[in-house]
Amino acid sequence: MEQQALVFALIGILGIGAQWIAWRTGWPAIALMLGAGVIAGPVTGLIVPEHTFGELLEPMVSIAVALILFEGGLSLNFRELRKTEGAVTRLMMIGIPLGWVLGALACYYVAGLVWPVAILFAGILVVTGPTVVIPLLRQSNVAPRPRAILKWEAIVNDPFGALCAVITYEYLRRVDEGGTLLSVVAALLGAAIVAGLIGYATARAIAWAFPRGHVPEYLKAPVLLVAVIGTFVLSNLIQQETGLLAVTVMGVAVANMRLDSLRDIHPFKENVTVLLISGVFVLLSASLDFEVLRLFEWRFLAFLLALLFLVRPATVLVALAFSKIPWNERLLVAWIAPRGVVAVAVSGLFALRLDQLGYGDGSILVTLSFSVVVATIVAHGFSIRFVSRWLKVTGATQKGLLVVGSTPWSLSLARQLQSLDLPVMITDTSWQRLSAPRQAGIATYHGEILAEATEERLDLTQFQVLVATTENEAYNALVCSEFAPDIGRDSVYQLGGSGDDEDHRSLPEALRGRAMFGSGHGVEEIMQREAAGWTFRKTRISEQFDFDDARSALPDEADMLFVLRRDGRIRFFTHASRPTPQPGDVVVSYGPSRHADPDNNRPTRKKEASEWEN
Repeated sequence: MEQQALVFALIGILGIGAQWIAWRTGWPAIALMLGAGVIAGPVTGLIVPEHTFGELLEPMVSIAVALILFEGGLSLNFRELRKTEGAVTRLMMIGIPLGWVLGALACYYVAGLVWPVAILFAGILVVTGPTVVIPLLRQSNVAPRPRAILKWEAIVNDPFGALCAVITYEYLRRVDEGGTLLSVVAALLGAAIVAGLIGYATARAIAWAFPRGHVPEYLKAPVLLVAVIGTFVLSNLIQQETGLLAVTVMGVAVANMRLDSLRDIHPFKENVTVLLISGVFVLLSASLDFEVLRLFEWRFLAFLLALLFLVRPATVLVALAFSKIPWNERLLVAWIAPRGVVAVAVSGLFALRLDQLGYGDGSILVTLSFSVVVATIVAHGFSIRFVSRWLKVTGATQKGLLVVGSTPWSLSLARQLQSLDLPVMITDTSWQRLSAPRQAGIATYHGEILAEATEERLDLTQFQVLVATTENEAYNALVCSEFAPDIGRDSVYQLGGSGDDEDHRSLPEALRGRAMFGSGHGVEEIMQREAAGWTFRKTRISEQFDFDDARSALPDEADMLFVLRRDGRIRFFTHASRPTPQPGDVVVSYGPSRHADPDNNRPTRKKEASEWEN
């Protein structure tokens, strides 16, 4: 018991630690998790999953994959699907059969597998996996449409790889009993339809129960998780491996039923998924056996090259032929196809079953599947940023700021940001109030930022910071509270709202954004200062002119507003945090207008600072 608890803790530390290092360094998280698992498993022997968990290992991994697929399905909105111009449908209807055929040819002629095993293994490899694609997309700057294509393909197609393998296995098992391919396909198709209906029925039950108060708020997340596990297990009882299809259908159905309750539990589900992806990946890579890898032959290297450079590109390019997807986006999708947890888990499961049927090549499926996983993770994980930039399918090279509310002060702020070459957009519900930003050449968005339609029309991934500057402090707080889970609690700022949490008349900090300025000025105070002619000033910090010098060069009434780091990141001075500028950073302050400097005897360093002042 103590050993199992220790292994659980170690898996969590390694998985989340790898994700944190990936966030700090920009390296692909999946590659770091794979390396952590290999070091903890076959290299040092700290984690031996088969010994620690025994027969529980397979159901643990299966349920974790089911929860990951369900959470991924919850992120699939049909409005986003329409943006893919039919690419996902083509990859399902054309790409899966074509990839299966081409993969089987590569397995037979290049890897040297016998035909039955080659066909089964090719079925497993027809899809990518959300356990690797989602972390990859999270750390890359891929443009919205290819990002949506890759995400939808990974989640929607994932169950079909297992079904392709099941069709092959069931045919091999029943062929001696007189079974035909048509009868096997018909039986499995019926089971898949039943599984899909189970998933949809569960989603409808949740959509009926949650809004009517039949489930209390504190139980909604647990009920949802239990429903996913129950749906997965029930479908697998009807036909093995159809549970993945059921939970995927359930997730997509729930996501498009517009349940208000999901907004509250979405952060919880995302946190659970991050833990599961980290844990499962470390667990499976720790299960790698070097003795099995010694079975690797040089012809397998040729197979990996064929899979990377022939099978996947041909599958995607044929499936997307004559579509509206531009060529550069097709090429990116054709290159990015990492395999993950499902490929390894399903390969290990069918390797045992094929051995029981007398197919000797089944024993090397584990070797090949791990080789494919490692090769695709390394190749695609470390190349996605370079390839996307080379093909010019990246989002904005530098993330900007979203300013909510068009006021004289926000317009002055936007102009200051433009002078620093920072992308900025102002959004407001009034077309008239947006006229001044439009005339100044500033990007605008006309609409209610809190409206559901905004999610479809405005890509929030292009912004690193949100600033709410309307004349209504309560509305500013509401906007910050709404977008904090998407942009980050430390990256949403507002005018006003820095009241004392002990004061019953003020909003608590958890319900508002970070209050700009160290003293947390209110909206009325800022508007009065803007009317009095206060201006922004920018000062570059250097070794010779540090932050203290910059502060002393300003009028006593002036306030520091934000710091622009050398790497383009922006941090505001707030009532709760005061960033420390470093040499090379630019500090922007807000203070009284100073048309002339009455002190002609100020040090030279302060005159150097004045060259940056507006």
